[in-house]
Amino acid sequence: MRKISLTSWIIIAMIAGIAIGLLFHFNAPEKWIASFSDAMSLLTEVFLRLIKMIIAPLVFSTLVVGIAKLGDIKSVGRIGGKTLLWFMSMSLLSLVLGLVIMNILKLGHSINLPLPDAAAKPTVDQSSLSFKNFVEHVFPESIIQAMASNQILQIVAFSVFFGIATAAIGEQGKIITKALDAVAHVVLKMTGYVMKLAPAAAFAAIAAIVAIKGPDLLFAYGKLIISFYAGIICLWGLLILISSLFIGKRAIELISRVKAAVLLAFSTASSESAFPQLLTALEEFGCPNKIVSFVLPLGYSFNLDGSMLYMTFASLFIAQAYGMHMSVTQQISMLLVLMLTSKGIAGVPRASLVVIAGTLSMFNIPQQGLLLLLGIDQVLDMARSATNVVGNSLATAVVSKMEGAIPKKGS
Repeated sequence: MRKISLTSWIIIAMIAGIAIGLLFHFNAPEKWIASFSDAMSLLTEVFLRLIKMIIAPLVFSTLVVGIAKLGDIKSVGRIGGKTLLWFMSMSLLSLVLGLVIMNILKLGHSINLPLPDAAAKPTVDQSSLSFKNFVEHVFPESIIQAMASNQILQIVAFSVFFGIATAAIGEQGKIITKALDAVAHVVLKMTGYVMKLAPAAAFAAIAAIVAIKGPDLLFAYGKLIISFYAGIICLWGLLILISSLFIGKRAIELISRVKAAVLLAFSTASSESAFPQLLTALEEFGCPNKIVSFVLPLGYSFNLDGSMLYMTFASLFIAQAYGMHMSVTQQISMLLVLMLTSKGIAGVPRASLVVIAGTLSMFNIPQQGLLLLLGIDQVLDMARSATNVVGNSLATAVVSKMEGAIPKKGS
């Protein structure tokens, strides 16, 4: 018999959680519903703690390795500069698009979740979000303390300095890079173990909240999925439009050439699965091997346009679900945090969930809300994985064009 995949188990658990939750919602006394939700919270809390456990080592090891492999930043030259500028611009575009859509639609407001006791505040913590405090918070007094408290932005700041210094010392740095690469693979393996508990956590989280909220929550899920896919379509349009300013009508030709890789990423919910096919398609399109082999791997770590859009959607959806008001300044701060903390952890299963967990903690938004999205994360992951492939394809073609390396007509 064919083995049931983790994705299938999560979907089964989600459906079972909805069924059990509705059963309790319509048939059980209110006191029983409260007891049931409390019992389910143990499973969700264990899973949440395990996710928190891997945040610091995951961010540190992957980001240091990613930066160190760039080598001396000066030696990367004009190609590296153009590539990173494009990556940052498109990441910012994706985050801003998600922010605009969520502020217009306010998809989480209809859920009205009660704040957990530990986070029972009417709004996001205001005192920590002034510009002065934000800048001070970026730089840790102690990296050990930052890791112990999962201060993800401080970990990123330390990792950037550590990665650059590692690359600068040459051969000795390669020893550190190799060791941390091994650490990254170990943590990645741990992530796989943690995700085996995802079906149980999905069942518990959805059953508990559906038991309390009933079918209203299901309508909120439907609106979120439809709105996210609509946002993905808008993002594709913007990416193709901006790319066409550089490569003209060949942007459409490129999408046609990489459609098989895009479909593979969509069906497996993994942009990594499409990497070999994508590399071949880009070279057939006319992109030089030296540029493809440089830009594409970097893109898989630093240019995750679909994931950027999702993280803005998810973070604001959770804040809205708890009725936590965020000003424009606070949302921009969150946008910048997501932009920085998302770099360097591509290839990790459910990496976006890990990044969001760290970001929510920084802004005093209950991380329990993250579990609301676990049951539908696979559906959303399919779209963002396909978008990551599209974004990296266009980025490679644009950089190749900037270097005068793409012919006017297809090869």
